[in-house]
Amino acid sequence: MPETPHTSPLRIWWAQRPPAAGSAVMATGIVSVALHLTGYEVMSRIALVLACVAWVALAADFAVRLLLERSRWVAEAETPGALTAIAATTVLGTRFSALGWQRLAEALLALAAVLWPVLIVLVMGHWKRRMPGAVFLVCVATQGLAVLGATLAGAVSTAWLAHAALVLFWLGLVFYGLALARFDLRQVTTGAGDHWVAGGAMAISALAGSKLIAADSASLYLWNGDDRGVLRAVTVALLILDLSWYVVLVAAEFGWPRPHYDVRRWATVFPMGMTSAATLSVAAALDVSWLRTPGQVLLWLAVAAWLAVAAGAVASARAGVRAGETPVTSTAPR
Repeated sequence: MPETPHTSPLRIWWAQRPPAAGSAVMATGIVSVALHLTGYEVMSRIALVLACVAWVALAADFAVRLLLERSRWVAEAETPGALTAIAATTVLGTRFSALGWQRLAEALLALAAVLWPVLIVLVMGHWKRRMPGAVFLVCVATQGLAVLGATLAGAVSTAWLAHAALVLFWLGLVFYGLALARFDLRQVTTGAGDHWVAGGAMAISALAGSKLIAADSASLYLWNGDDRGVLRAVTVALLILDLSWYVVLVAAEFGWPRPHYDVRRWATVFPMGMTSAATLSVAAALDVSWLRTPGQVLLWLAVAAWLAVAAGAVASARAGVRAGETPVTSTAPR
């Protein structure tokens, strides 16, 4: 987009923002959730405010492009990064539910549920043979709905919502398998940050399983003994797989360092924060108290990663505004 006397560098930079920028909201939102689970409420609410500001800005841009730049909206909606809109919305809804703001959480669930089939069809219809880690966002978006649905089911005692969340939980696992078949494993050593979603999708699946278990109560009686046993076993298996991915991905970061900032690095912070939240949630749902300690350690690793990526994002934004364009290292391929 050429600069004109009536176009500020800030607007030029913002207009060139890739769809994957939504992962910043996902990352900040899940860090807020994990901080809440560990009792750091002030820090959690600060992170929540930051996530909300970013969500509102991105949502407004999403709506403007849908109404005024339809062809561009469709082109971007066909990329995996578009699914960050759903995942970010469900993460914020989950945090609002924890605050007791159930009506707002319900509204966000409804919005995400409306977007989900449209974006899933567009994204999966344009899959390629070898894809980056963003391919796993089909699982993340679906499990995000399951997490928020199960959370609300427990909060407002609504059985049908829990059963719908259970269907989405199993569907999300199917999507993970389909995504894994398209994932280019070389991304583990060459990816710019979104390769971490391979593990993050396992983490949010484990979180969804823990929320489904926690949603049950004497008044709802959602699951019988067999159902609960299967959910517990699958949830534990998902957490183990997630932690295994975490170890592999950390080792790859040391073996093949990628120190430069890229907007896709927010998709590294999100799985780190999600792994912490999943570990803490599984510890509570399955009454495994010793899991809280590793969950807290993982939280502070996620916070450190968030601070590092946020500093890179600020520096990149300042450089982009000064130049009137987005730096090369901040542009994700589609």
